[in-house]
Amino acid sequence: MKILVLNGPNLNMLGKREPGVYGTGSLDEINDSLRKLAQQLGVDIGFRQSNHEGVLVDVLHSADDEYNAVIFNPGAYAHYSYALRDAVAAIDLPVIEVHISNIHTREEFRRFSVIAPVAAGQISGFGAPGYQLALRAAVELAQTTVPED
Repeated sequence: MKILVLNGPNLNMLGKREPGVYGTGSLDEINDSLRKLAQQLGVDIGFRQSNHEGVLVDVLHSADDEYNAVIFNPGAYAHYSYALRDAVAAIDLPVIEVHISNIHTREEFRRFSVIAPVAAGQISGFGAPGYQLALRAAVELAQTTVPED
């Protein structure tokens, strides 16, 4: 089993960008913690990050060929990218949307996700540990998801 962790715009700036909202840990630290958990769970894990919407769409489109589930933090694209929403809907994999901050308690424009209705679920507001929750959920979903014929 292999899980993809896909991060969108500005997540490469974690640790520097608004530490009061997103914490002081870096994306590399989050990825390192996920590698350790993946090893404990006996699964392989891959990582991608891009600040470019089209790259994220392309990665999602090709995920079916290599992965069993996707953990996706679309960043600000969650609130308005119908292209990413459609890319998530187009693939036959469980996708778990993750946000470090609780988007439902932030500015009005951040409270709605266009990704959530087509994702298997959403984890929001648990900080960096939300990624670990998502990995556990992704493994569980990938084990129970039966591919359609």
